[in-house]
Amino acid sequence: MPTRLPHAATLAQALARPVPALSLAAFRIALGAMLVWDCWRFIKYDRIWRYWVAPDYHFTYPGFGWVQPLPEPWIYVAWLAMGVFALLVMLGLFYRVAIVALTVTFSYFFLLDKAEYLNHFYLVILFLLIMCVLPAHRALSLDARLFEGVRATHVPYAAVFILRAQMEIMLIYAGLVKLTPDWLAGEPLGLWLRAQAGDHWFGFLFQYDWVILAGTWGAVALHIVGAPLLLWERTRLAVFLVYCVFHAANALFFNIGIFPWLTIAATTIFFAPDWPRQFARWLLLHFEELPPHVPPPAPAMRALPAAALVAMAGWLAVQVALPLRAGALPTEVRWSGDGHRFSWRMRIYDRDAEGVFHVTSGTETWEVDARDYLSRRQARKMMVRSDMVHAFAGHLEEIWRQAGHSDVSVRAEIRKSLNGRPPQLFIDPDVDLTAVPLGYLRADPWVLPLREPVWGVADNGLPDPVIDLSLATDAPALAVGPARATRAERPPQ
Repeated sequence: MPTRLPHAATLAQALARPVPALSLAAFRIALGAMLVWDCWRFIKYDRIWRYWVAPDYHFTYPGFGWVQPLPEPWIYVAWLAMGVFALLVMLGLFYRVAIVALTVTFSYFFLLDKAEYLNHFYLVILFLLIMCVLPAHRALSLDARLFEGVRATHVPYAAVFILRAQMEIMLIYAGLVKLTPDWLAGEPLGLWLRAQAGDHWFGFLFQYDWVILAGTWGAVALHIVGAPLLLWERTRLAVFLVYCVFHAANALFFNIGIFPWLTIAATTIFFAPDWPRQFARWLLLHFEELPPHVPPPAPAMRALPAAALVAMAGWLAVQVALPLRAGALPTEVRWSGDGHRFSWRMRIYDRDAEGVFHVTSGTETWEVDARDYLSRRQARKMMVRSDMVHAFAGHLEEIWRQAGHSDVSVRAEIRKSLNGRPPQLFIDPDVDLTAVPLGYLRADPWVLPLREPVWGVADNGLPDPVIDLSLATDAPALAVGPARATRAERPPQ
């Protein structure tokens, strides 16, 4: 099969050229199987209850506050339905209905709470949206076996191209976002690996700074250089194998669910569109002699319509532009969190914070521990994300107002550590968070700037100092009113 079209061919004709449908079908099977597995994992570890049923409050996305958890037992029914839809996608049965239903239900659970945001959930949604318009059920599916009109040996190259383009964008950005002072200086990878040194026979290597630095710089090179090399046939297999080792290491060291395996499966889309057949023949040739494979003639396909080209161009433009928005803000994304989501910043920060909120009404002030109103998981994530701190302050204001209090103000006294730095104040403790807007396209002045611009493995390798949190910053402590309440005291009803 020719790999190039004449120079006179149009882009539409190039994208419409027929290619074997097998690699697209293999991607469909892998994606559905991964989601079936993830559905089972959530049930096994009771995450549906812990993430969406137990919490009284959820951090919704802007414009999606209307997306709320279903009451019990219907939220479990919805989750089980999502697992069934994933299974149908994997089998390729009633694919067109199943893929749309899977996209809707998965997106529903994704939108319930920002505290549960994960990059691989976002990646799954992107894949699902793309798959809604691709003929991924033409081969290796029950639809193709049961319905003769569905079966086809070839699909337009556009179906393979869009998945390759999406993967290239994700992989390259995963390297570019690591070009931060801390990552290039070895953190937070050093913190994470040294904490596991006793868990592995090779853990002693993690005590050497050069090993950590080799890991951080190697990860950057793998994504920025390795991702484009997946497009070149001569280097594709070697780079793919390196990616497999990289993702297997991620699975070994970090609890990141299906992401390593999903990414490995998705990377196979860079191989020849008939790679499943080639791989099967390679295996069988070890046991028997096979006749040469004669591919069926490729059917003629019409050029893609202009609307499809415009839609593909628009999709890819958004995917390229969205991660760049953090660069338009005069803030440290690693510190403030502005522009963090939807930008492929995957496991490049270690953030920890402790603090309290002060709710004032008249002459009374209450000191509030967020864990009294949120799950521990929600509280931990909220403390290090400025937009969620702002949202929680608004939630506390609403609770106090419903209890009959007027003129309510909420301040936060939070000390945060980034990549092992000594804790410093994160939020200006003198600012009433209910009186300031959240800047989506500008910096929030109530987020205090990061003091130490660079903190690397050499800094964390020094003897651990005894840190007095009260002296960790020279910012003044928050003064509270004369009627300060004890921690965990809820407003009077």
